[in-house]
Amino acid sequence: MRSLQEVQATLEIAKLKEEDLLPTVQCLSFGDNVSSADYCLMELDETLCKHIEAGESLVIRGDKEERAVLCSSNKTYDLKIADTSNLLLFVPGGRTPDQLTDNQDSFHVVHTQVWGFCNSYWELRKQRPKLKKLKKLLMENPYEGPALGGQEENTENRYTMEDLLERIQASEEELKTHMETIHACQIEGYWRVLDFDYEMKLLGYVSQLVDSESWSFNKVSLQTSLEELGPLEPREMIEHCLNCYGKRYTENGEVFYALHEDKVCWGLALMLLQNVVKFNLKEFQYVWQQSVPEGMSTRLDQLKGVALVDRTSHPETISLLRVEDLPEDTVERFNHLFSLREKWTEDDITPYIQDLCGEKQTTGALLTKYARSSVQNGIKVFNSRRPVAT
Repeated sequence: MRSLQEVQATLEIAKLKEEDLLPTVQCLSFGDNVSSADYCLMELDETLCKHIEAGESLVIRGDKEERAVLCSSNKTYDLKIADTSNLLLFVPGGRTPDQLTDNQDSFHVVHTQVWGFCNSYWELRKQRPKLKKLKKLLMENPYEGPALGGQEENTENRYTMEDLLERIQASEEELKTHMETIHACQIEGYWRVLDFDYEMKLLGYVSQLVDSESWSFNKVSLQTSLEELGPLEPREMIEHCLNCYGKRYTENGEVFYALHEDKVCWGLALMLLQNVVKFNLKEFQYVWQQSVPEGMSTRLDQLKGVALVDRTSHPETISLLRVEDLPEDTVERFNHLFSLREKWTEDDITPYIQDLCGEKQTTGALLTKYARSSVQNGIKVFNSRRPVAT
């Protein structure tokens, strides 16, 4: 370790004056058996620093075949190793100039030990959570309703929240938000998605009840719904259906639901399109309008991201195409879309790439990068920048 005299001699050789420097000199020394493999360094932004300082945790998630991500309680970050030409030293006892608050006038030496070193660090970049796997896991054993007499319920492939957090590359808040989106619910401690036919059966019961009672779809009584439909299906499933397709409110101490027109129309449209390759557009619109509760109006813009209209065919057709079934990777997504249709208008393709946008990124920027534009019959269309296998 250097003495004060050795430090002063070094300053003299370097032609530096003591009065131009802080009075505290920190001399670094390496401890025994220090290795670059002992520590990994990670660069955090101000938000994540405050997150750690508040006592919160950061979690690295990913299966063996997946690229690791880092998750806070509400955000997901891509982990990337960044190399640096400078050697980075891990000095827990080191102090920056603003931390040197002593008022000693005399020049003095403080000895600080280096605990580790490395020439790379983990760099974080905010990214979209990888949620496609969630629906895949939950669909291994969808809930089809209570087991009929004499039958045993399948108890395999059921997941708790802890199980899902271990498997899904997303923060807990992002995971819970997506659970609501896919209408998942907790049954006997496990998170399940409803079998589509069973969910539509529940929605059908609710719609029929609204019509038979001549209710406004903005005022559906929870208590009456449970009393009337309870003998047909579990009460918690009836309430779950109302939570998925309506907004809960209380009036004079009684709980009501205002059914969300767009969600109900969306669900019933999916039921009609589920088992057909293509549907004559005019016939579909007629049947669709007849299937929704009285007072609701169906519109094609309610189906953005779940159904695709083909205006070039004769007659015009509509088919099921759900954004949740498309690849999560941006390049793969565009390749898949252009394999389905050679040219897309901006209105048609936007619902299928909206979820790919990063922070402060627009669909226009994505189209500029991954597609080529042209004008066809006075309408701007987009096609692939490279040949796509169909």
